[in-house]
Amino acid sequence: MTAMLEIAALQMRFQGLTALDQVSFSMEKGSITSLIGPNGAGKTTLFNCVTGMYTPTGGRVAFEGEDITGQAAHRVSGHGIARTFQNLALFAGLSVMDNLLVGAYRQGSSGLLQGAFLTPRARAEQRAAVAAATEVLEFLGMPETAGLLPGEMPYGKQKQVEFARALMQKARLVLLDEPMAGMSTTEKAAMTALIQRVRAEFGMSFLIVEHDIPVIMDISDKIVVLDFGRKIAEGTPHEVQANEAVIAAYLGTESTGAH
Repeated sequence: MTAMLEIAALQMRFQGLTALDQVSFSMEKGSITSLIGPNGAGKTTLFNCVTGMYTPTGGRVAFEGEDITGQAAHRVSGHGIARTFQNLALFAGLSVMDNLLVGAYRQGSSGLLQGAFLTPRARAEQRAAVAAATEVLEFLGMPETAGLLPGEMPYGKQKQVEFARALMQKARLVLLDEPMAGMSTTEKAAMTALIQRVRAEFGMSFLIVEHDIPVIMDISDKIVVLDFGRKIAEGTPHEVQANEAVIAAYLGTESTGAH
């Protein structure tokens, strides 16, 4: 079976710095795979190479059997890959509904002129996008937020809006960059449940960068550990938790009891 995402000998150098050094792993359709490692390990750099924000200096990225290495970000998105960012990337001056409609933009086929003059085709696409956004908000249990600005909502809810915008892209693979950062314990539990629910109901796959080890151990099918740009371990949460190299580099002995 072809892996959904395959990273093969990926390298990324910035002048004299090697941010990724021959990193290889794959993930299956419908799975939740997590990347962990200390700050500066290369996790976000890897995300940027997958999503077309960086062109790797070596290696290969393949999605559903197609080589997407170095493709522009809009082309990568067109294949069915979406992402969220470590820092919120919502449009502060737009309502929650309008933020979600931005996520739907690439799904539309009407051109710029058609959109500017609101041709029947453009109006139909707009109605469909609003209906889809309403459905997503209802699925998330937050339909009342449609007219709010992001700044009028708690941080955890803003993170969920960014997640909802990724869902609007109808992606098959979503890359989540520190989705739990800055959240309370309650908000983390809600986001964890949301990710699992979306995976169960829509078959969506997730590649997650996250520092919250208990969350990662609970949610992941597979964990890949990076350290100084190199992969030092890969396996199930149980296997990674027991890996001496991982314990020495990152987890620490007191974390080995986390579940």
